[in-house]
Amino acid sequence: QVQLVESGGGLVQAGGSLRLSCVASGNIDSINTMAWYRQAPGNQRELVATITRGGTTNYVDSVKGRFTISRDNAKNTLYLQMDSLKPEDTAVYYCNADIRLISLSFDLPYWGQGTQVTVSS
Repeated sequence: QVQLVESGGGLVQAGGSLRLSCVASGNIDSINTMAWYRQAPGNQRELVATITRGGTTNYVDSVKGRFTISRDNAKNTLYLQMDSLKPEDTAVYYCNADIRLISLSFDLPYWGQGTQVTVSS
């Protein structure tokens, strides 16, 4: 029904940048809040940033000033610009979205498959 597909992960040196993308496709009527999460080995999944349909953003303290979340509602696409990357940013990054399917009156949460980000020191 719905797929979220992330891209843009990779290996980068500390201080470098990466831009993650997440494209939603399927039987979509609208997409409300979207978010990026990350999970490092041995750690719980952590909320990194959120963005509402209207563009209101929130960030976890550890990425404020370095990461920027944005979205293109016309393209059902979510972005995460990551600058000044640190080794502690190494994790699998997941896209999450609250999606209203056509013919439903409520939102359902969907997850992408994850994309690996590795920051070397």
